[in-house]
Amino acid sequence: MVIWSQPATDDLKHIHDFIAKDSKHYAKKVVQDIRDKTNILEALPNTGKMVPEIGNPNIRELHIYSYRIMYEVLHDHPYVLTIIHKRRDFTPKDLP
Repeated sequence: MVIWSQPATDDLKHIHDFIAKDSKHYAKKVVQDIRDKTNILEALPNTGKMVPEIGNPNIRELHIYSYRIMYEVLHDHPYVLTIIHKRRDFTPKDLP
């Protein structure tokens, strides 16, 4: 089972609300696509690449659209930590 942290859930809501200003349909599609992308982690938790700014093999990321989905693998279970825009400057201290 893929577990979503509260910060990641909040990120997803912010993404939806931002896109919904222009298109409620597209906002719903993007959110669903992000959720669908993370579903693969249930069977293949290490499928993403290691986050280069962190360098910890347990903290990995998937990419979709303009977003980086960062997650941690603990005891073979994926925990979605955050979703950030690819243009955003990211440092390890930004990770919840």
